[in-house]
Amino acid sequence: MGYLRSRCSWNASQTFESLRTQTLEEVYELSDAVLKGADPSVKKELGDLLLHIVFYSRIAQEEGRWDIGDVMESLCQKMIFRHPHVFPGGVYPPAENARKMTPEEVSTAWEMLKSKEKDGNKTVLSGVPDAMPPILKAYAMQDKARGVGFDWRVREEVWDKVKEELGEVMEAAGENDPVHEEEEFGDLFFAVINACRLYGVNPDTALNKACDKFRRRFGYLEENTIKQGRDLHEMSLEEMDVIWEEGKSKGL
Repeated sequence: MGYLRSRCSWNASQTFESLRTQTLEEVYELSDAVLKGADPSVKKELGDLLLHIVFYSRIAQEEGRWDIGDVMESLCQKMIFRHPHVFPGGVYPPAENARKMTPEEVSTAWEMLKSKEKDGNKTVLSGVPDAMPPILKAYAMQDKARGVGFDWRVREEVWDKVKEELGEVMEAAGENDPVHEEEEFGDLFFAVINACRLYGVNPDTALNKACDKFRRRFGYLEENTIKQGRDLHEMSLEEMDVIWEEGKSKGL
């Protein structure tokens, strides 16, 4: 990276701000590779993401702020501090008296320890970025609230909330008030995401799979319409639905 910054005009011109959107793109490419189970692509995308970490660190080093070693050291110290059950007394290598904790206990303790760090989150939800995609943001906020005990006592209770929000959406839809409709749809989405979390389903992954399914089935509809020499624009919904159901029956 040092050579690239000193000998390549494009690399030399990059800043934190110019890299930010590119980093987001790399994260999504990694996520896409993971969802597709494309192992070679995962390796490649991890390399691309690592390049960005090195890139940011090199820029900061040139400005005399910190370097990649500082990044790694702070990460190690954070992991030691947030895992007292593994590193008793904050000591590495750990002593033999490390205690066992369930994943749920670790997750709850993690949020509490974050609030105690010098530069840690001062409120429960402050660690959720504003720029996070809304579905993931809702999921993260709900999970962090769960970490301090703000959650449904029995997961089945969430369905009453989902039904309540659905009813409010239906009421708002008849008021011809776009602002109110938007608010109620948002509340419904939030409640459904909460239900996903309580039942151990990642809503982002679930919706991605639903989108992939819709793409396959609509692609089948479009392909077979063309084979028949027909135009989707001139077909009725009932005619399109026949081909759609045919695609479903084939497991698409």
